[in-house]
Amino acid sequence: MILSVDIQAKTIGNKALFRDLNFSIEANSRVAIIGRNGVGKTTLFGMLNGTDTDYSGSIQTQRGITIASTAQEHHGLANETVLHYVLRNLPEYEKLKTIIDTYPDTMGDDLRKISIYSEALERFGVLDYYDIENAVLQSLQDYQLDETMAHGPMSQLSGGQKRFVELVRIEHSHSDLALIDEPTNHMDSIAKLAFIDWLKAVKQTVLIITHDRDVLKYVDRIIEIKDGKAITFKGNYEAYLKQNANSTTAKMHDYEISLKTLDNLNKQIQAVRAKKASTSKTPNPFIPLERRLLKERAELEEGLEKPSFWIDRESAENLQKKASDSYGKYKAKNIRIGKGQATASTQELLRLEDLQLGYDGRPLFEPLNIAIGHGERLQLAGRNGVGKTTLVRAIQAVIEDTKPPTLIAGTIITNSKLRLSIYDQEMSAELLPLTLREAIEHIYDELRIPTPNELLMRIMSDYLFDPYHDGGLRVEQLSGGQKARLQIIKMLASSPNLLVLDEPTNHLDLPSIEELENSLRSYHGALLYVSHDSYFAEHIGGEQLTLKAMPR
Repeated sequence: MILSVDIQAKTIGNKALFRDLNFSIEANSRVAIIGRNGVGKTTLFGMLNGTDTDYSGSIQTQRGITIASTAQEHHGLANETVLHYVLRNLPEYEKLKTIIDTYPDTMGDDLRKISIYSEALERFGVLDYYDIENAVLQSLQDYQLDETMAHGPMSQLSGGQKRFVELVRIEHSHSDLALIDEPTNHMDSIAKLAFIDWLKAVKQTVLIITHDRDVLKYVDRIIEIKDGKAITFKGNYEAYLKQNANSTTAKMHDYEISLKTLDNLNKQIQAVRAKKASTSKTPNPFIPLERRLLKERAELEEGLEKPSFWIDRESAENLQKKASDSYGKYKAKNIRIGKGQATASTQELLRLEDLQLGYDGRPLFEPLNIAIGHGERLQLAGRNGVGKTTLVRAIQAVIEDTKPPTLIAGTIITNSKLRLSIYDQEMSAELLPLTLREAIEHIYDELRIPTPNELLMRIMSDYLFDPYHDGGLRVEQLSGGQKARLQIIKMLASSPNLLVLDEPTNHLDLPSIEELENSLRSYHGALLYVSHDSYFAEHIGGEQLTLKAMPR
């Protein structure tokens, strides 16, 4: 056992996050942490890596192990290069490299320094550092960070690119335990394959927060954080789905039995009280019976808290009728998305003819010819940087009756009835300082749609926000999953007939991803989407169009 976790209690403000949360991790295992947005997965990682010590309980690690954790923030790096940042964070690298580089000029006949120098050379080889720069450069290249970027400053990288740098740092860390938070967000399919190949071959213990089902296929265990506790499932994602369906069905059965028992106790208490009131005997023989029943009810109510129930759609479809009816009654609440306006029209909404976009007169991709009509689905594929997001921005510019500044050749033709809405990866800066309630009002105000209090409360509730608690939080304080749900609100506010989705499953938990898939499958409008989630693409369907980069 390399890690043992026993958290008795963890609170943030007045919210109880964990209680009696227990799990352990064995050496050389690949373990995933999953759970609904907001249950505290990233907070748990902060506790595991030692940056958060404000909790009751204990976290014990095997003596002498090293832990590497992906960083969420990169402040204070100034102009430090990407390559130096990775190398600097490798165990012993800087100390050993300094000795190897400086001692030959100063040690002379000093036997102590000669000994230190010899030991440094040997240790450098043991850690496989003699070719480490080339190895790191190759790993960066796997994530599309070329040598120019590797020798450039960290401050010039995007958030997604910094995430890739963190993965490279972890991959070369020689740590015994690696803590990795949402590694594949912003990755294209080739970069994700590189990460999965590393995961399959890795010798160290890896603990990953992820809802990427392509990654979950290759873990040994899944730990789900639910109702403040940790539930362990042996095996990968497919094994988890089967075990979760069985355990959830059993928990629903136990919960219903408890409800029936409580109902029977209430009936017995009422009957005893009626008899107690009608008897004139002293002492009243029904008083001790009433006390016993009241005690039983109090004990049952104390432990009777409705669990969170979720079963994946395929498993839910195979439930027997009684279990299916129970699940329909008790299942965890998911986001609710409208279907859009139904129409029998198959009219063309958007056409691209010999389109090329780029910068400084250099096109990003080969000429593009596509057309999409009402009800059709089209998946855009291609490596990061090939121009998928640039294409989306160009279409938006044409709809706003402006010429795209990236247009080099070709034409973007839009139907006069086209109502386009875009799901962005990044939250608009103007919304960040607003409260959630103010942000939703702002979104609808821009569309000149009235937002009475009743509508605001319903919108927040439909998208799994607590109108009273979450409504007062600033958008910049929301979790990644909460921001993703706000993006969906923004995307659908204008009742669009063409949705453009840019990696919509990033930051969403498994039930929300599935609900999004279900809603989009029944959405009547057209879909143009970018996703490197193979499960999502399989469920949404449509043709795949790969943007081919222009040779340099």
